[in-house]
Amino acid sequence: MCKVRQGGTTMDRRPPISRRNLLLGAAAFGVPAALAGCGSSDTPSGGTSSGGLGTVTIGSNASDEIPKKSLETQVKAFTQGTIKINTVDHNTFQENINRYLRGTPDDVFTWFAGYRMQFFAQQGLATDISDVWREIGGDYTQAFKDQSTGTDGKQYFVPSTYYPWAVFYRKSLWEEKGYEPPATLDEFTALARRMKADGIVPIAFADKDGWPAMGTFDILNMRTNGYDFHISLMGGKESWTDPRVKQVFDTWRGLMEYHQPAALGRTWQEAGQSLAQKKTGMYVLGMFVAQQFPEADRGDLDFFTFPEINPAYGTDSIDAPIDGYMISAKAKNVDGAKALLKLLAQASSQNIATELDPGTLAASSKADTSDYSALQKRGAELVSKATHIAQFLDRDTRPDFASTVMIPSLQSFVSEPAEIDSLLVSIEKQKANIFR
Repeated sequence: MCKVRQGGTTMDRRPPISRRNLLLGAAAFGVPAALAGCGSSDTPSGGTSSGGLGTVTIGSNASDEIPKKSLETQVKAFTQGTIKINTVDHNTFQENINRYLRGTPDDVFTWFAGYRMQFFAQQGLATDISDVWREIGGDYTQAFKDQSTGTDGKQYFVPSTYYPWAVFYRKSLWEEKGYEPPATLDEFTALARRMKADGIVPIAFADKDGWPAMGTFDILNMRTNGYDFHISLMGGKESWTDPRVKQVFDTWRGLMEYHQPAALGRTWQEAGQSLAQKKTGMYVLGMFVAQQFPEADRGDLDFFTFPEINPAYGTDSIDAPIDGYMISAKAKNVDGAKALLKLLAQASSQNIATELDPGTLAASSKADTSDYSALQKRGAELVSKATHIAQFLDRDTRPDFASTVMIPSLQSFVSEPAEIDSLLVSIEKQKANIFR
């Protein structure tokens, strides 16, 4: 198991998710004012306490309409106490999470599996929920448990849903134009060129919020240099001035002319809507892009995995982040919080999530997948066939490196794609200071 330096201490990296491990044991996939307490946008939910566990507060980043409704619906089944959801804009929540957890956090908070979970657990900002896992563990594969386990071998996270990243498109537009999913980068570029000639912006693109471009970097790096190099780079073990990294940015620069222009002024939701409106032909994003499609049009949404760049790695790796819940170390109602996590781990809760949110898949191996849409079934199949599954750039590296270095660096590249050498020197210098 490799090690990563964390603020002068050594941290075990979590084991990678492999196709075999992810399916193991299952036949199929089952602070600013805004974060002061956790938020100024309070949504009360839940009913009268029957179990005497009182009020449980949730700090939630589920600020978009569909995820917000999903969480509110799931917690209605909590009869052991009263639930209070404090919803904060997703990006604000993520950017201020460290101060929030060190201040006056809610009992439960929404967060991410893997490295980013481990980072806060190691710093004593999360509550050990190994006792919860002794009850819910049978509902998850070993791989999901691994992604919920800290470097000390204890569990700190309950997985709820996950979603793959891919290249999404509208089937009706492609059938009309005679487009076919490309298998190689050359075919992808030729297709983009053809779309441009047809008056369609080939690749929907947005990076106003800073994180969407990370997904493009991830897949280009994994396709070019492989999963192991990518994870090692995220762990601070490789140099950003390495020619292999420069090759990734050179490839990306070659694709920029096919990207939707003015990306830094556009949200991912707006880019998703352009895909829904057939103004753009493709979009590299997570399956949650389905949230931006009218319900009547969701059956027209399809995807293909990003094509091969280096035959040595083919298409063996994807991003498929896992979302879920943790209990803060400063929780005032630990018993109530643990009871709530047990509810959110149940297949019945995750069935609600996947029914309401067309862009997610249930983490529980006992969840009902029979009602999955065609898109969800395709998503589960894509993940099951992947040899390596990354969690996403800002979840596979230190939070401070992701937010203070990579967000502005990638936005700088999007703005000035010609300035690669100086950009990589800058990233490497900042990385060296952070990963000391």
